[in-house]
Amino acid sequence: MKYDFDLICIGLGPAGMAVSAMGAEMGLKVCTIEKNKVGGECMNVGCIPSKSLLKIAEFKQAPLKLEEMGLVEGGVLDIKSPFPKIAGYLDYISGTKTLKMFKKVNLILGEGSASFVDSHTVRIGERFITAQRIFIAVGTEPQVPPIEGISDIDILTNKDIFNLTEIPGSMTIIGGGAIGCELAQAFSRLGAKCTIIHMDDYLLPAGNREAGDLLEGVFRNEGIEVYNSKKIVSVKKEGREICLYTEDGICLKSEKLLLSAGRKVDFRELNLDNAGVKYDENGILVDGKYRTSVKHIYAVGDCNNGILLSHAAMHQGMFAIMNAVSPFAMFRFRNYVIPWTVFTDPQVSYVGMREEELRKKGITYQTVTVKYEDYGAAIAENVGIGYVKVHTNYFGRVFGVGIVGDGSGEMINEWALIIQKKIRLISILFLAHSFPTMGFLSKRIAETWMMDKMSSSFIQNMCRFFYRKM
Repeated sequence: MKYDFDLICIGLGPAGMAVSAMGAEMGLKVCTIEKNKVGGECMNVGCIPSKSLLKIAEFKQAPLKLEEMGLVEGGVLDIKSPFPKIAGYLDYISGTKTLKMFKKVNLILGEGSASFVDSHTVRIGERFITAQRIFIAVGTEPQVPPIEGISDIDILTNKDIFNLTEIPGSMTIIGGGAIGCELAQAFSRLGAKCTIIHMDDYLLPAGNREAGDLLEGVFRNEGIEVYNSKKIVSVKKEGREICLYTEDGICLKSEKLLLSAGRKVDFRELNLDNAGVKYDENGILVDGKYRTSVKHIYAVGDCNNGILLSHAAMHQGMFAIMNAVSPFAMFRFRNYVIPWTVFTDPQVSYVGMREEELRKKGITYQTVTVKYEDYGAAIAENVGIGYVKVHTNYFGRVFGVGIVGDGSGEMINEWALIIQKKIRLISILFLAHSFPTMGFLSKRIAETWMMDKMSSSFIQNMCRFFYRKM
């Protein structure tokens, strides 16, 4: 059968971008359909605008830092609305900077949602397009929890919070994960009175309690209230305020309510049943190659209920298109480690296994920790909050790493490579690291691990023996 295209990609977020750009460069005839904007949710209402807002908030915080550094006795930096500036950045990025990646792709942008007619045909408006293979990369949507009265409230999510025209006077955030923590700190530094409330025992539950407690302490010092382990029973509008009530009688009042309590899939517009693609309430079902129940249809990124991270979606898209053109090799996403970072101040980053997972698997390990407060460069730069913590074994194999502190988002990538390639700590010890950078703390980990080995009386006796014989 002759098809219009070799490949149709539905969705142009991180996963769809990888599939489309790589497929076109491989010489395939590619058509990509995106109902909204290039870059999907990550670029337009997620990762990129939130980082811009955090950077603007960081500059707003600068006068306080200046006082800590002994430069001024006090100061207030007034700020206009940051949202037009962020919108300008996004227009530039999603325009000339990004579109040039897809000059070989037939793009259908802003013409509505794609839906399956059959397993090789999709409809967009009044157009019918066919392809040999189809890749689904539609992502997820913000989850609205079933709280009494919430449907009557004009709530905010990451999809519309960047459409605000000014910083609100106060805001309650439901959810203590990455989005909730990042936006709470950003809006707080820009002048809003922010409160986080969630059901988990500590902030950033995907990490560990130590990091969550450390971040909570920083937040409280900045005036952000945190309520852990709270069940919300109702929410209602009282005058100009939104009132949120908990099971144990707490009432939180604020001007705005932001939801960051998880994600959900919504496949209604896709009409997956027309193509015979199987799915459940969690996502589209895929095999190790990211093929759906219909083997020429793939599902990549958040829509298959994998790791809900933009760079993980990019990775899946890359592997899926490589699997589609490779008759022999099979690229399995789960064979590769995925680091992640929460871009608060301090940043929180992880890669590999947590202690709970190591204990559950019965893996013998030891933990090596170095603190920012013990490092001269961190003290001199006034960023002495945080630590690098590495789970390893006697032979220096690294199982997992957590870094809380300045620059951890950059530092964690080295550790991802270490775990991925099974590099031992002895190699890190002998790798010169630029000094004085925060990344030098990674070398400090290897030094600390080796110094612990040197404390062995057997090793010390050997060293003395050979030293005196030389």
